Amino acid sequence: MFFKGTGTAIVTPFNENGIDYENFSRFIDWQIEQKVEFLLVLGTTGESPTVLGSEREELIKFFIKKVDKRVPVVVGTSSNSTAVTVENSAHAQKLGADGVLVVTPYYNKPTQEGLYQHFKTVAEAIEIPLIIYNVPSRTGSNILPETVLRLAEFKNIAAVKEASGIEAQVDELLRKMPAVRSDFSVLSGNDDQAFHLVNAGGHGVISVLSNIAPLATSNMIREALAGNVVKARELHLKLFPLMKNLFMETNPIPVKYGACKLGFCKNILRLPLVPASEKCCKQIDNDMKECGLI
Repeated sequence: MFFKGTGTAIVTPFNENGIDYENFSRFIDWQIEQKVEFLLVLGTTGESPTVLGSEREELIKFFIKKVDKRVPVVVGTSSNSTAVTVENSAHAQKLGADGVLVVTPYYNKPTQEGLYQHFKTVAEAIEIPLIIYNVPSRTGSNILPETVLRLAEFKNIAAVKEASGIEAQVDELLRKMPAVRSDFSVLSGNDDQAFHLVNAGGHGVISVLSNIAPLATSNMIREALAGNVVKARELHLKLFPLMKNLFMETNPIPVKYGACKLGFCKNILRLPLVPASEKCCKQIDNDMKECGLI
């Protein structure tokens, strides 16, 4: 099972001139030192829609070189065009990515058959593992368990990041997947549901929270995977207010402020996102203090 444990959906540090590679370098080292199992670059939390095409290749090259095989690197390659997603995914593979994250196509609102054909086409165009990303609140498309089960027949479709928030849907997938594919990972895409998903038989989380609490998040998941429910629950409940409030404004607005408080980036986002409100900043400050992060 290639993807298991905690993967950080890492923020992209910006400065007034572009991508802040100096801070990015320190941030990557810290994440690995804090024992996350893998890293995701150019996801939603990394503000991928506003990373320019001219910046993308340099960013991926830098990231892969900096990580230097210490942990697996997953690259977000999504588009609502299948052809563009294939192109992005093949290019990420060529640059040395260990896997790609592909979101259900947004705005187009494909049928379940359209979703199946989309992921099938991308998977057949590459050799590295592919993670399906299901986040209906952002895309308007919900990939159902039966479609994921069909896609699990492709060996390089290795995992699903489930952020539908529909517990019954996730449980149905966890119930049926072992009979189809024993090495397929079901990962939470919501920090506040990760504890529950792992205890229901899931395999980890792709996390926003771990940008600012990587050790605590990865320890929570490791304890849950080991069956240490009491310890995992203790960590979950301690982190719970911060988990929730990192989404009081649109992700990654609050978490970028948190990463700025830790000194790993400037609090710069690209339009149409704007920095956190004063109310949000005060709440994140309080939550980070309560968790012992600042």
